[in-house]
Amino acid sequence: MTMRLLSASIAALALSACATMPASQPSPVAVRIIALNDFHGALLPPTQETPFAGNGGPQSAVLGGAARLGATIARLRAGQPDSLVVAAGDLIGAGPVISQQFLDEPAIAALSLAGLDVASVGNHEFDRGIAELRRMQEGGCEVYTARKPCALEPFTGASFRYLAGNTTDADGATLFPGTALREVGGATIGFIGLTLKDTPQLVTASAIAGYSFGDEAEAANRLAAGLKAEGADAVVLLIHEGAQVDPTFNVSGCPGLSGAIMPILDRLDPAIGLVVSGHTHQAYSCKVGGRTLTSAGRYGAFVTQIDLMLDPASDKVLSLSAHNVPVTQEAGEEPAIAALVARYFAASEAITARPVGNWQLAEDDSGNCLESPADRLVTDAQLAATRDLAGGPADIAFVNSGGVRTDLPPGASGTMSYGDTLAMQPFANSVLLVEMPGSAIKAVLEEQFCEAADGTVSTCHSALLPSQGFAYSFDRSQPAGERIVSATLNGKPLDPAKTYRVAINNFLAEGGDGFATFARFPVLDDAGIDVDALEAWLAPGATIPPCGRIRDLSRQP
Repeated sequence: MTMRLLSASIAALALSACATMPASQPSPVAVRIIALNDFHGALLPPTQETPFAGNGGPQSAVLGGAARLGATIARLRAGQPDSLVVAAGDLIGAGPVISQQFLDEPAIAALSLAGLDVASVGNHEFDRGIAELRRMQEGGCEVYTARKPCALEPFTGASFRYLAGNTTDADGATLFPGTALREVGGATIGFIGLTLKDTPQLVTASAIAGYSFGDEAEAANRLAAGLKAEGADAVVLLIHEGAQVDPTFNVSGCPGLSGAIMPILDRLDPAIGLVVSGHTHQAYSCKVGGRTLTSAGRYGAFVTQIDLMLDPASDKVLSLSAHNVPVTQEAGEEPAIAALVARYFAASEAITARPVGNWQLAEDDSGNCLESPADRLVTDAQLAATRDLAGGPADIAFVNSGGVRTDLPPGASGTMSYGDTLAMQPFANSVLLVEMPGSAIKAVLEEQFCEAADGTVSTCHSALLPSQGFAYSFDRSQPAGERIVSATLNGKPLDPAKTYRVAINNFLAEGGDGFATFARFPVLDDAGIDVDALEAWLAPGATIPPCGRIRDLSRQP
């Protein structure tokens, strides 16, 4: 009996001692985040090399291709099993025909196979409207566009989660969740996904009807507080807004850093220690005001390797490093993605290879041209598309420079395929006719300039490209509203009081790229789809006139 009591007492003492011992603290966790942005459906590797600033100096290589991107991501994940793959918008839209012709279904499928986990929306995610963007997320074959969905195979939607924290409807509900929490290696990471607040200036109004786009910093700070309250050990902002650097593509560093992301960074909550950015198609990685800012360029040419050491006990980031990894041929190819790309390439080859016509330059363009041969080709095609309108042809055609996505190949002449025309004009915009006075045309030309806080004047979103017969000159040193020095039509000064018939695409007609004046004038007629106009112009052979439609007098001594 005494022995039993003694044993029980010893056991009780042992349990009491265990109860008073402090619980073991979780160890620091190493996590790798692999980031990309502005993929734009670039499934195939490019045909030309991309120059970039490497750690050892200037380099150049063929960068990109979805299968090589997948292989690069797989290698980086193998080096750190506790990893996540994230993106900062524009994964689809404004891309090559292999993806565009199939409504970007293969791009979504390729990124899903690559292991993408979470992504912010970008402005190009909205190109085909809200319903089609939801289909990209959820899958299915519902028809929301002129092109046939699921043309090659069933579409199951993105395996990754789109985030849209500052895209809200009239009731304040977000289009997609604003945040996502991910558990990895024993740590909790919170992600915020935003697009730029200027998205309405970059997308047709009908595509985003019913939705508004809030201030980026305000949304980020509000959502960051929520993530911290939910126990996030680190908060990462995925934002489709970015910076300019010089040179454009860098493995590390942010040389000459500037741009729209800077005032956003200044206002962010300190809890946001990592900002993965995009939109400007540039590659950089550096510390800015105590936080890390990254961007992986465009078209899958780079991914950003971001290594964090997290302390779950204190909810702190102990260390964070980042650099861009070029996606080269040496990476090999991820087999499932390679097979996917091969299927869609075979399906699109017959479509894209069909020749539609020929072009030739009237003379060598070796001078200092502000509009490219492709710019002149497209604007002249859209002017010609209005010839048979019932009310008469347009006097002038304008295209925003962001609407001409590729230039002509080198040389003085050549043949264009249907794939070339789709790559040049991938949006399937309508060519519309409006009537407006000369004073309004001058006003809309003035709208292409923006003045920064330091007084620097630059193009806001796009330059305005005119058709043959129209020319204008500008001087950035002049006050706002007086920067257009001259504007002529067929050699005669534009008459402020005269009404002109003007051809513009539906994006501009709704005030896109900040050209709000266009939206003041009702659409009178429709001349068809822009890519069809280009094909019709090329069919008999198109001669591209010499450059000189736009002159920058502020460059003159």
